[in-house]
Amino acid sequence: MIWLALKMLTGDRAKYLGIIFGVTFASLLMAHQISIFISLMARTTSVIRDVREADIWVMDPNTRYIDEALPLADTDVDRVRSVAGVEWAVRLFKGSIRARLAQGNEQGVKGDFRQVILIGVDDNSLIGLPRTLVMGDIADLKKPDAVIVDTIGYNYLWPGQPFRLGQVLEMNDCRAVVVGICEANPPFLSNAIFYTRYSNALNFAPPERRLLTFLVVKAQEGVNHNDLCQRIQQQTRLKAVTQEAFCWETIQFYLSSTGIPVNFGITVMLGFVVGVAIAGQTFYLFTLENLKQFGALKAMGLSNLRIIGMILTQGFTVGCIGYGLGMGLAAIFFEGTGGVPALKGFHMYWEIMLIAAGAVTVIVVLASLLSIRKVLFLEPAVVFR
Repeated sequence: MIWLALKMLTGDRAKYLGIIFGVTFASLLMAHQISIFISLMARTTSVIRDVREADIWVMDPNTRYIDEALPLADTDVDRVRSVAGVEWAVRLFKGSIRARLAQGNEQGVKGDFRQVILIGVDDNSLIGLPRTLVMGDIADLKKPDAVIVDTIGYNYLWPGQPFRLGQVLEMNDCRAVVVGICEANPPFLSNAIFYTRYSNALNFAPPERRLLTFLVVKAQEGVNHNDLCQRIQQQTRLKAVTQEAFCWETIQFYLSSTGIPVNFGITVMLGFVVGVAIAGQTFYLFTLENLKQFGALKAMGLSNLRIIGMILTQGFTVGCIGYGLGMGLAAIFFEGTGGVPALKGFHMYWEIMLIAAGAVTVIVVLASLLSIRKVLFLEPAVVFR
């Protein structure tokens, strides 16, 4: 019966390909859009994830996410270090400032401005620097006015130019020299990321009474991170959260304060609805045109259960083919755009493939149910009409 079901399915090539197209389009759209959405949300936490040495982030109690940090007092670092269970705590500056291209942009125009992200790491330990340097030496960051830029930021500021150390910029009327190029997780807005020592960052940043934005903390071995966060909060009145919790707080802010999840959700829902509509309608029309064949099979004594099995076989055959094509096209997109700087960090996750598989299964089942209902109430005598 399986062979006969597949023979009937492929007999009408137009409808057969139409059903596959509907399932392919739905699975491609759902997998692509959900993967883009998750990758985009992951970008909002890139700065947090790049500080791999830290277990806990300490900040002002009113800070809601990474880009909205209220400054701390310089004395707060000693207060946090005095908490039992803290192995070390260091300063971290994170701010968004303007940088002027002292050597001109791609058109050769000097004085062009770009908004960049400035990260000031601890002067002595350099905790917070990305671990992978493409060019340069971390020790050179000790030099005056030295900065390290990420690869995407370098291409953003000097497009088309090969990586070269010694590029000069101005930040807050202060000279900055690129002494290294590193790999870093791309940020949400694809701005260039500059790393420098904390003392240098205070010169590059616009003057304020307080400039310390975060304290990053390493817990002693065996100390529970959540318990240490509570002790820090009780003793310093500052907000302390684990690295993972801070990532989720940042993501939650973007989910609740922007229209990003609604827009992506609408697109994914449209993909599902269009898949159901195209596959369901085409599969139903295919069944209607084959009613006489089903009626003949029932007249020959084939049970309803066997006929349901034939329809489900047809449904899951086109579902598997369409799902495979959809996942393949989505994978080709992410593989093909992996080298585009603006799309760096966008991936298709295996969990998304499982979600898409579940959605395609629902589409196939819904499309099959319409056809099954028609065939179950079919009179075998229809074959003689």
